[in-house]
Amino acid sequence: MDLTNAAWRKSSYTTSNGGDCVELASVPGTVAVRDSKNPDGPKLVVPQRAFAALLSQLKR
Repeated sequence: MDLTNAAWRKSSYTTSNGGDCVELASVPGTVAVRDSKNPDGPKLVVPQRAFAALLSQLKR
């Protein structure tokens, strides 16, 4: 999957922890995740439904 032009965004909590966090990009049907300290490194790409289920469980 080509993520060259993906619009990556950081959590609003990034500034409170020194700027190190994960970044997310919404790509049609999926969510891509990368380490903000290593933006050229590996990315995790998961289906949007699976990511939504993960967030739902984390919020519990």
